Amino acid sequence: MIIQKPKGTYDLLPEKAFSRVYAESKIREIFDLFNYREIRTPTFEYTSLFKRSIGENTDIVSKEMFTFNNSEYSLKPEMTAPVIRAYLENGLYNQSPLIKLYYISNMYRYERPQAGRFREFSQFGAEAIGSSEPFIDAEMIVLAAFILSEFQIRNYKIKLNNIGTPDERKKYLEKLFNYLNKFKNDLSEDSKKRLQKNPLRILDSKMPEDRKIIENAPRLYDYLEQSTIKNFEQVQSLLSGLGISYEIDYFLVRGLDYYTSTTFEIVSDELGAQDAIFGGGRYDLLTKQLGGKPTPAIGFACGFERFFSLMEKYEYCIPEENKCILYIVTSGNKASVFALNLIYELRKSGFKCEMDYLNRSIKSQMKEANKINAAYTAVIGNNELDSGKILMKKMSDGNQTEININNINNFLINENKTGKTG
Repeated sequence: MIIQKPKGTYDLLPEKAFSRVYAESKIREIFDLFNYREIRTPTFEYTSLFKRSIGENTDIVSKEMFTFNNSEYSLKPEMTAPVIRAYLENGLYNQSPLIKLYYISNMYRYERPQAGRFREFSQFGAEAIGSSEPFIDAEMIVLAAFILSEFQIRNYKIKLNNIGTPDERKKYLEKLFNYLNKFKNDLSEDSKKRLQKNPLRILDSKMPEDRKIIENAPRLYDYLEQSTIKNFEQVQSLLSGLGISYEIDYFLVRGLDYYTSTTFEIVSDELGAQDAIFGGGRYDLLTKQLGGKPTPAIGFACGFERFFSLMEKYEYCIPEENKCILYIVTSGNKASVFALNLIYELRKSGFKCEMDYLNRSIKSQMKEANKINAAYTAVIGNNELDSGKILMKKMSDGNQTEININNINNFLINENKTGKTG
């Protein structure tokens, strides 16, 4: 019996892997355009990092983390907390008052696998640490929209809200609890548990029975101070001025405890029930929670699996892999040794070449060259080695050119310059 991959994981086979690498490269270029620099953190962190930042009562910490047997370490379920940990531990705040970072990384959550959700998954995201200005809020949302635009993904919605500070939420949470408590028997099982521990999280529920109750719940926005509202209105004004369409969703909250103030999601109907592409917002208190000085910050994350699904739905054109320029067909051991040395030299010159490693017939080797869509083939046997001449066959039209065996490099350079190898 063949051992299969663990449930909730997937293999990236060569064709998909090439597409993913291309997309990652393009995303890196976009982040660079916005002056964000890449950061990479360990695959696992101390479990306490996530308990202090995300919150012990969140689904991620209470149900979904891959925690090792001694509970000291956990595979990272998200990236913001590790980024802030690295920011503090390495004193990045000494380099500049504003640090702009991005990441592309695998994350791990032990949750029920379903469409768009995996136990090992990839995210890319951005974090801007050090500014409380609404301009950076606007830039973060514009950056997410810019990425979608560059990948020709359309028909999405940007949802905005402001969840204020913990102090602003205190009075609201009391009102929210009193309202939800009237319907406690009608709430989903998860929301019943959240009612006592963190009623704000119920607003994040996607369960139909919860959504019906939430529709008439009191709005957090009505309990925000004027300074918070003014800041949020400025964010909206900046986005409107940039031509970015959005809608206010007063019940939008993020699923992690560290969020404050501006929150946003970008959703697409193309994804079905799991419709969120990007999710992000401010987390101005996280640096203090993790032992540093209070430092304003904002960020977003995007799941690569859903993002890639949208790329496919909108038929985004991924360039083809570089074509094999030359397939050397060999006859005999002496020719194979010569070919091995030859393609090594050609590869050093930047040419993608291939030869036979299975001791196949000339006919089978030609079939292989055709299969991999090689631009040229050259047959090398004892006669070619003795004469020092070979025939370069162009596979697209069958034309053959006789050249000196030592001039293959120059021949390919000239063909490449004139575009004939394409």
